[in-house]
Amino acid sequence: MHGQTIRSAVYVASMAGLYLSVAMLVPAAVDFYYGNPDWQVFTVSAFSVGAICLASATAHRGANAPFSRRLGFLVVNLLWLTLSITGAVPLYLSGLGLDVADALFESVSAVTTTGSTVISGLDSAPPGLLLWRSMLQWFGGIGIVAMGLLVLPFLKVGGFTVFKMESSDTSEKPFARFAVFVRAFFAIYIGLTVICAILYNVLGMSEFDAVNHAMTTLATGGFSTHDASFGAFQSSPALIWTGTIFMAIAGMPFSVLILFAVRGRLDALRDPQIFAYAGMIGVLAIVIALSLRLGQGESFGYALTHAAFNIVSIVTTTGYASTDYTLWGPFAIVLFFMATFLGGCSGSTSGGIKAYRLVIIASSIRSGLMRLIYPNSVRPVRYGTVAVEPEMQRTVFLFVCAYLGIWALGAIALAATGLDVETAVSGSITALANVGPGIGPVIGPAGNFSTVGDPAKLIMVFLMLLGRLEILAVLVLLMPAFWRE
Repeated sequence: MHGQTIRSAVYVASMAGLYLSVAMLVPAAVDFYYGNPDWQVFTVSAFSVGAICLASATAHRGANAPFSRRLGFLVVNLLWLTLSITGAVPLYLSGLGLDVADALFESVSAVTTTGSTVISGLDSAPPGLLLWRSMLQWFGGIGIVAMGLLVLPFLKVGGFTVFKMESSDTSEKPFARFAVFVRAFFAIYIGLTVICAILYNVLGMSEFDAVNHAMTTLATGGFSTHDASFGAFQSSPALIWTGTIFMAIAGMPFSVLILFAVRGRLDALRDPQIFAYAGMIGVLAIVIALSLRLGQGESFGYALTHAAFNIVSIVTTTGYASTDYTLWGPFAIVLFFMATFLGGCSGSTSGGIKAYRLVIIASSIRSGLMRLIYPNSVRPVRYGTVAVEPEMQRTVFLFVCAYLGIWALGAIALAATGLDVETAVSGSITALANVGPGIGPVIGPAGNFSTVGDPAKLIMVFLMLLGRLEILAVLVLLMPAFWRE
């Protein structure tokens, strides 16, 4: 690969690390306000990491390689690696006693908006550290949407904008000028976060809890300020439903939200993946609520409230839990495990396989079956009213095959570290799908990842990064041909 391309990628990653080091001063100020000595940790981390990133950016400034697929792949990987390492520094130096693997796991889980945690005693943790975790997830959500809308479609490995909606060509940006699009995106992302925080506060959360949970809700990250996650607020159905609604919004394509909110485009909501996404959530929530009502005698209102919240949390890969749903019986556990694979819409902050891929796969299966019945017929694979190009079909099936294969290999690798089958299998998919909680007593909604060994944590760190970067964007770097001139 040309040296200019590598230098350009390093420059971009260094600038991102520099900005993140400046952001460390916010939790430093919060800890200083509350009299917690960790303000010194954040201050030292900000200046030391900032100095390193500034030196790197200065050394590589002027490397203006033209944007290409190779540069795109390299930038995406270096960005997430830099942000993960930078975010881990204050976690490692804090008074929690985290080792390198723990700090890196927590940071990667935050930046990738996975939501798995190794920290116990969150209710009494330093406020600056809690805020830092939430900020990392919020920043990660911004990067995820930007990558899904602007970078991955160009790299041909995923992204919503490769499709055309009816009366809207979304292969182009929702606005002609890039700057207008960016301002609209930030306005909606920040606006929804502020509205969510206000509602959380009005409905019973403290100001600090409301701000933290709003950031991690819109990022579909799931980090909480309490060990019980959203279970700390389960006495307030209004709070539970507010979280459900905002998680569901965050799982929708932001390009559609921009078209709808800024331009009043109601037709934007006709995107097929939105119907698939809403349908999956609705069916799963109602089925689980009925099973909870009939099997355990809970009132239907209670059952629907918690079934909807936890299903939306899993499907959008947020990872909150309002209660330990593994106690709802094997039928519910299986459905929750299956929901772990699904994911929200492309161009959202959620992870998983994503609804638009499921739409294409369903259309491909239907087209194939119809050709078996009518061999001479022409049955194109469609996404709504638009024919899906063969290249995109191949990319979707390649992604899903790679996804399932890596999940299986990850489960085997985790089992090799000594984890039981339930923990290994669910731990692999919850990391790859960026969901957060797994299944079982160890890493389920009532547990965390603190008792998992360091080798298993590092395996899950790799899986989290793979899932967040849509797998193919990482695997392409392992190809020798990528590095040749």
